[in-house]
Amino acid sequence: MSGGTHVNIDDAGLTLADPTAYADDQRLHAALSALRREDPVHLVDPLPEFNPFWAVTRHADVIEVERQHETFINEPRPILVSAAQDRYTAEHGRMLRTLVHIDDPEHKAMRSVVADWFRPRALREIEVDVRRLAKRSVDKMAELGGECDFAQEVAVDYPLYVILSLLGLPETDFPRILQLTQELFGSDDAELRRGRSPEELLQVLLDFFDYFNRITADRRANPTGDLASTIANARIDGEHLSDADVASQYVIIATAGHDTTSSTIAGGLQALMTYPGEMDRLRRFPGLIPSAVEEMIRWVTPVKEFMRTATTDYELGGKRIEAGESLLLCYPSANRDEAVFDDPFRFDVGRDPNRHLSFGFGAHVCLGATLARMEARALFAELVPRLQWVEPAGEPEWSDTTFVGGLKHLPLRYSIT
Repeated sequence: MSGGTHVNIDDAGLTLADPTAYADDQRLHAALSALRREDPVHLVDPLPEFNPFWAVTRHADVIEVERQHETFINEPRPILVSAAQDRYTAEHGRMLRTLVHIDDPEHKAMRSVVADWFRPRALREIEVDVRRLAKRSVDKMAELGGECDFAQEVAVDYPLYVILSLLGLPETDFPRILQLTQELFGSDDAELRRGRSPEELLQVLLDFFDYFNRITADRRANPTGDLASTIANARIDGEHLSDADVASQYVIIATAGHDTTSSTIAGGLQALMTYPGEMDRLRRFPGLIPSAVEEMIRWVTPVKEFMRTATTDYELGGKRIEAGESLLLCYPSANRDEAVFDDPFRFDVGRDPNRHLSFGFGAHVCLGATLARMEARALFAELVPRLQWVEPAGEPEWSDTTFVGGLKHLPLRYSIT
């Protein structure tokens, strides 16, 4: 698409607080292009429903903020939610916190609990299992007889099986974890959500916590060699983590560890269908799979934003940010920044360099980035050579969200060996 469409700049800013905009690529990117071009650090004072925030839309400005994690902190407003939810989070903060809610030094200590599990050396030990699960997913496509909802029947299941296998959880529990994840991230989507009120969102978290508290009790009584045991028995300064912090560790890994990857996989295949010449390139040159996956991650950008709050007055992009004001780091915009990416609205499986910010940057860079890349590479390395042809079997549907999301339905017809 072109970034030249005229959009009222205030309307463009309001788009960032509208969950339906993220299910409409053309509308979203017309707004983001206008913001980058005309007012890249833009004050959004949308509606009584939301507290004001600065929209940061250029790649360089997002990096500048993320690089200074003491000047721009996660607390008290780590993601964009309604003013009512902001108030509720402030009142129930300890119960609602995960790694994305906290700052150093606590963030560094909590991150260290699981960091070793996601280092490249550790992940190489599970690569055989990841490839096995990728093959099982493509075999499942073949068994489905040439038609499926790829988003629901393949893209969701595969990374969920990987991350929950890493945790050491039984496959019989996977449907429950999937439901809770979709309710947590899908609170703006009528199909996925349990409810929109702060109390209903809290109940989703409490259901997660209830499940994982039972896992913690079991792993403390009967420790094993899985990630769940590492979390359950972790100590900081000689003390076990609190029940809330243990459960929060599980929740962030079990949700972010699969939902973002499933969005990348579904959106990546949809992009290959939209640009069949790129699918042909991958068939001819399978060595492009790693760069193709990076392009899918850029193209989909499953995490739409994180918020930061200024601890001191600061000038960013020519605008004065006052201490206590919030900034929204807009990753879909940064990943289409014309100053960084040549022809950013072209899907290019050989794009190099590809300095996307889909995993964030700096102290809060995504802990599971290496695993997400491994999963997507394994899936497409298995799928592309076996997929003889593929076409839509209906309209794709994206989730309404302002935080995490992507394709929720991708009906396909195909022939697969």
